[in-house]
Amino acid sequence: MTARDDLIQLIRDEAVFHGDFVLTSGKRATYYVDMRKLSLDHRGAPLIGDVLLDLIADIPDVAAVGGLTMGADPLANAVMHRGLARGLAVDAFVVRKEPKDHGRGRQVEGPDLAGKRVVVLEDTSTTGGSPIKAIEALRKVGAEVVAVAVIVDRSTGAQAAIEAAGVEYRAAIHLADLGLDPQ
Repeated sequence: MTARDDLIQLIRDEAVFHGDFVLTSGKRATYYVDMRKLSLDHRGAPLIGDVLLDLIADIPDVAAVGGLTMGADPLANAVMHRGLARGLAVDAFVVRKEPKDHGRGRQVEGPDLAGKRVVVLEDTSTTGGSPIKAIEALRKVGAEVVAVAVIVDRSTGAQAAIEAAGVEYRAAIHLADLGLDPQ
């Protein structure tokens, strides 16, 4: 089995919840895929790092990965650490929802990304709103956003929105892989 297969099984077993949920987008759903439960888990984090690295492996010269805090933070760290184990130098960054009102007033934390090729990470994507906010902030600091990499795509418009922003969209796992239907 591959890391992706193992991650799919772990998501099915421990991260799909059924009920009545309101998503970040404001949409309602009868199930919720809670990737934070796994991105902060000792079994899930290494699998997530490997799956995301495999998803972006053919993109040349990626200097850093990250996205909108808080969902992307453990993903970026997993990729950074698993990348190091593979001999890759991929840094992590964090994008705040708003610039800080103190200190250096930064919205993007981590290494200097001006002129660097970066990938925005997302755990579960519905409308693409969070990655688009991250893309906008990264472009303001001069980063070249080359892709958005999502662990689970809900097939509800995120890909179209992100591609309309001029960024390639990649998803590792689709709802059908989890035995779920789009809502």
